[in-house]
Amino acid sequence: MTAHHKMDEADTRNRLDDMVQGLVGSPMDRPDGPLKVSGQATYAHEWDVPDMLFGVLARATISKGRVTDVASSPLIGKDGVRAVITDDRLLRRPAQGGADEAPPQGSKQVDYFGQPIALVVADTFEQARHAANILKISYETMANAAFDPEADDTPTDKPEDDQLDQGDLAKAMADAPFTVDQVYRTPGHNSAAMEPHCAIASWKGDKLTLHGSYQMLNFNINELADALHIVPENIRMLSPFVGGGFGSKLGISPEAVAAALAAREIGQPVCVALSRPQVFETTMRRSETRQHVRLACGEDGVLTGLGHECLVSNLPEEEFYEPVTQATHFIYGGKNRKLGIEVARINRTCGGSVRAPGEAVGMQVLENAMDELAEAAGIDPVELRRRNVPDRHPEQDIPYSSRRFIEALDEGAKLFEWDKRNKKPGSLREGDWLVGHGMAGAARVNILSEAKARVTLLADGSAVVETDMTDIGTGTYAILTQIAGDMLGLPANKVQTKLGDTDFPAGPGSGGSWGASSAGSVVFLACEEIRKKLADKLGSDEAELTLENGAAGTGDALRSYPDILDGQEISAIGHIEPGQTLEEMQQATYGSYFAEVAVNAVTGETRVRRMLGVFGAGRILNEKTATSQCYGGMIWGIGSALTEELVFDDRDGHIVNHDLAEYHIPVNLDVPQIQVVLLEERDEWASPIQAKGIGELGICGAAAAVTNAIYNATAIRVRDYPATLDKLLADLPSH
Repeated sequence: MTAHHKMDEADTRNRLDDMVQGLVGSPMDRPDGPLKVSGQATYAHEWDVPDMLFGVLARATISKGRVTDVASSPLIGKDGVRAVITDDRLLRRPAQGGADEAPPQGSKQVDYFGQPIALVVADTFEQARHAANILKISYETMANAAFDPEADDTPTDKPEDDQLDQGDLAKAMADAPFTVDQVYRTPGHNSAAMEPHCAIASWKGDKLTLHGSYQMLNFNINELADALHIVPENIRMLSPFVGGGFGSKLGISPEAVAAALAAREIGQPVCVALSRPQVFETTMRRSETRQHVRLACGEDGVLTGLGHECLVSNLPEEEFYEPVTQATHFIYGGKNRKLGIEVARINRTCGGSVRAPGEAVGMQVLENAMDELAEAAGIDPVELRRRNVPDRHPEQDIPYSSRRFIEALDEGAKLFEWDKRNKKPGSLREGDWLVGHGMAGAARVNILSEAKARVTLLADGSAVVETDMTDIGTGTYAILTQIAGDMLGLPANKVQTKLGDTDFPAGPGSGGSWGASSAGSVVFLACEEIRKKLADKLGSDEAELTLENGAAGTGDALRSYPDILDGQEISAIGHIEPGQTLEEMQQATYGSYFAEVAVNAVTGETRVRRMLGVFGAGRILNEKTATSQCYGGMIWGIGSALTEELVFDDRDGHIVNHDLAEYHIPVNLDVPQIQVVLLEERDEWASPIQAKGIGELGICGAAAAVTNAIYNATAIRVRDYPATLDKLLADLPSH
């Protein structure tokens, strides 16, 4: 029994409003929380698989060339070493962004420093690590490697789908009384998820079972099958708990293919876990960017021109590129527009999706430029943004779905007491500290993804939800439990949600902030079908049913589920597909940030003293988990503003700071008390449950609020992220 729905029109029913159980929207604790804090949640590296061996990747020490020899013979059979795997399939690069197939690569080709070349398998991890470190690999080096994306001789290409030239921007800039014409740069970032990548592979005949740490099993099973040259039906992947991903686990990584190849060749299960440096060097990075922004406005502050042209990078032949201008296309107006992306082809670690690809770096730069324009025009930064919210999409001429951008700006300004801020840059001082205030807007595209889930109402009156959807720390176990509980009239402890197993119906995966609305919608649809079957059993119309605390009926005549079901169970599969609403309406989530910083006038150290975020993301399914996601995004924004930066050696392209000691993410003392406000919203165009994604929204522009506040404190514009003290010291006041 399948309930199929294609999102071709708005769903105005708002069925989840005022449900009897009152679960959806509440700050319900995570059902998986006790398992995690007690160490009972099993992550990828923790599966107890009998007779398991350990593999460690041996990786390239050149940046471009070919492997000519792997001297495996001297190692095999010594010090516990079982095998050295050099299968050509190991040298295929991991897919980025949830593609169905892993990109092809020459069987002996090396494209970047640290690229996996071989897998050494031994009885213990320590033995495998030692052998991998001493394995001799010979190369034929090519001298034409490219490491600098901005060098004149670095090859580039321009994706046709990401070039826009509308009107006459040059004339708009020449005619406007107020303009901004600046170049900004953001460095590369790493996902730095708490849990390193890991895979444990075991075979029974032609059947592969792989325990791994992956975000999108619906795609990952096809990627792995393609990489191994087998059919997906012969693979079972399990990822019930994922310790963070932020995009780094969207596609399969080398450890999955390596573990599977080794386990089949040796005939025993093999575990391959990446060290922290290997995670940095062999999975993916967010591309650095160079962004040229041009803004033009009239005396009234209304944009007449908008330019946003960006240079990003990736390996040769990779299709993915950082979609920097994604939100620029729709957030503000301006008839004359020139937007474009250029991709430099360099020999650095593969570029891929890192939390909020596009908006995370594009919005922070656009919001810096808007701050500069506000100052040039003498208009309050909040008011400038309000005046430039377009009525219709400025390029596609389609309407917007629910959009609470202006409300987020106004509510944030009121709560932050923006009208009392320091208005003259560099004028507010507390001892050695210069104090400043800044704000920025937030926007992130919204997507609905195809998904399926099975819900079963058991004969004992409890329910089970099953989908291969993953929980990467975002709260999937909670929200699906809440939706099923409300729709079936069950308390949360009567609903068991099972995730992360490809034997379950294919969910949407955790990526692109589409997981909650897509997976939540199919649970909703399956439960609607179960409600109809209950109504049939009671001889009633489904719309007239009352479902409460494990009983159903009309009026005051409620019967318990065990009584109604009489030893039977009801099972239904919900299936949703995106439809015309994605084409007919511009769907996005919006918000605002406000920050206060203090910059030390002697040392240049910046401290964020308080920060506020106000967000509108459709129906909020769980107040606690949604707020937590916004906290995380804003904290990452602080890191992007002040500390986070991948540093590459220009001689060979290797990552210099490939660990959490030198890649500086914010820690407790870097983060002030953060306030998050979630606006009441329903978006009937987004999904049957009127929800939109929120997991990535919190980072989209957050860094700009901090750097705008730094300017307000010091009168120094930092256009080259991060805003480390060396970029402030020379221009700080001398007294």
